[in-house]
Amino acid sequence: MDYEKLVNVMRRLALEAGDKIMEIYNADDFDVKVKSDDSPVTEADEAADALISAGLREAFPDVLLITEEQASSHSKTGDTFLIVDPLDGTKEFINRRGDFTVNIAFVENGVPTRGVVYAPARDRMFLTLADGSAAEEVAPFVAGTMGVVRPIEVSNADNGALMVVASKSHRDQATDDYINKYAVKDMKSAGSSLKFCLIATGEADVYPRVGRTMEWDTAAGHAVLHGAGGKVVRFEDHTPLTYGKDGYANPFFIAYSPTVELKPA
Repeated sequence: MDYEKLVNVMRRLALEAGDKIMEIYNADDFDVKVKSDDSPVTEADEAADALISAGLREAFPDVLLITEEQASSHSKTGDTFLIVDPLDGTKEFINRRGDFTVNIAFVENGVPTRGVVYAPARDRMFLTLADGSAAEEVAPFVAGTMGVVRPIEVSNADNGALMVVASKSHRDQATDDYINKYAVKDMKSAGSSLKFCLIATGEADVYPRVGRTMEWDTAAGHAVLHGAGGKVVRFEDHTPLTYGKDGYANPFFIAYSPTVELKPA
């Protein structure tokens, strides 16, 4: 894989999709439908998916493409593939809370190695560079040219005063029970894959997810966190979270800075 080309294409498509999403987000009204799994989907999800899918297929025609909004792709299997969530955090989008992202990632041998997470309503762009390191690009963004980027890395966590980030829309008692095992200085809530990015930048130390997610929800954020020195492990046994699983469904997991002393499930 030509990683320089890959990163540039993923970044450009994320920005173009973000522009399309914000057009719809800033409109007076937009259509919301319900998918077969009872999750919401908007015209923004569908427009962003069409744009990203076409761009990836043109640039990388021989690479398997998995995308949330194309159910026909979910039956395809492999351990090396592109995976897309064109609008992660649809509930945040519908409620106009801003914590939604465009997620595009490349998985190699079951590991997300390159990814872009773009939060258009927050003007934040997180990505892996061609060498696999993670960075945050500084706004304003220009589609054809990467601007100023600053390297990011995970925190040196203080286990006596941890910064925890949890889901804004999917918080539950099981999550709180696990968080209570730690000495917590402060809690943050965030929507979508931004939670991974807050750990990647050192703004948080640990993110436990005791709830349903799919690989397209997590791959891009996982890649960014990996590039920043972080880890993502299964909740039950702390083994690495891998990709290309049956149906692209994730088990519960923990994303964290390696200096965090993980508690058992």
